[in-house]
Amino acid sequence: MQARINAPKAAPGAYQAVVGVETYIRGCGLEMSLIELVKMRASQINGCAYCLDMHSKDMRKDGETEQRIYLLNAWREPPVYSPRERAALAWAEALTLIAETHAPDDVFAEVRQHFKDDELTNLTVLIGLINLWNRLAIGLRSQHPVGAEAPALKKSA
Repeated sequence: MQARINAPKAAPGAYQAVVGVETYIRGCGLEMSLIELVKMRASQINGCAYCLDMHSKDMRKDGETEQRIYLLNAWREPPVYSPRERAALAWAEALTLIAETHAPDDVFAEVRQHFKDDELTNLTVLIGLINLWNRLAIGLRSQHPVGAEAPALKKSA
């Protein structure tokens, strides 16, 4: 697959505006581990290889456990996520799939128990932001780096 457009080069003002929101989110007071969990989960739902690659690396670099990264797609089952994280992940799923869910009242009620007004607003902006990043990366076919970090799996005979 080949990149379609280099967004920062084609529309630097638009790209910098998105980066500005990213900078705000990183300094808004939400826990960095929560921010990365939400980004990773939305990127899983959207199937964004670029963002999955980037955020899994960021999470590992920031000390996130492999177990929590690998289990994220099934976050409701394992006990490795806090109630606050679970509420944020449910809200992220509801907003990422907004055309299907319409942000249900029960999901909002749950997330509301764990986040103050400003935190919930910032969380909602974060979810919108990662969905925007996913759409830019998928739509413009941004290419994530592919390296020789791990040996290829061998086929069994």
